[in-house]
Amino acid sequence: MNDWNIQSRAHACEACGKLFAGQEAFHTLLVDEQEDFRRSDICESCWQKQYSEGARDRKGFVSYWQGVYEAPSATPDPILKESAETLLRKLIKLNDPRHIPAGYILAVMLERKRILKVKEQLMRDGRRVFIYEQPKTGDVFTITDPNLQLNQLEQVQRDVAALLEHGLNPPATALEGQLVPAQAGVETNSEPAAKM
Repeated sequence: MNDWNIQSRAHACEACGKLFAGQEAFHTLLVDEQEDFRRSDICESCWQKQYSEGARDRKGFVSYWQGVYEAPSATPDPILKESAETLLRKLIKLNDPRHIPAGYILAVMLERKRILKVKEQLMRDGRRVFIYEQPKTGDVFTITDPNLQLNQLEQVQRDVAALLEHGLNPPATALEGQLVPAQAGVETNSEPAAKM
């Protein structure tokens, strides 16, 4: 299983294909398909016809929630700022196991700022996995807990601070004296690519 993952909210119902309208209520079903989690966004009508009875009894059921569709903004933000959320997305895209501890800390920071919401917490392959949703975009993040030890937190916090200040390509002077997570004693997953 990969440890990092983002799934965006659909713009149409998975069952009937109808596009969601702004402020339309919809239902999300999260299912474990062994190798990954699969998100299904369903309109109210299809939910009542096909899913409302027995959704929790479906094979691989993990979680369910209801949301309100927010249409994407027509004009992108002209100034892209490096924030904890954009950094988390970049780390997930890199899919580098060395960044699992930093990604986990970023997700917890975003949860505390109420930018991400925990939708579910489960155990998978003996590890705790958090299912987060970004309510504004509907993106779902699966974040694996790296089981950080107390003696590792200070170094990971320094790594996160450096990433937030300098991004993923810091100047050489910013790296002096910094340890990569593996050198700091942070265990990394040696399994195939990690999804956060």
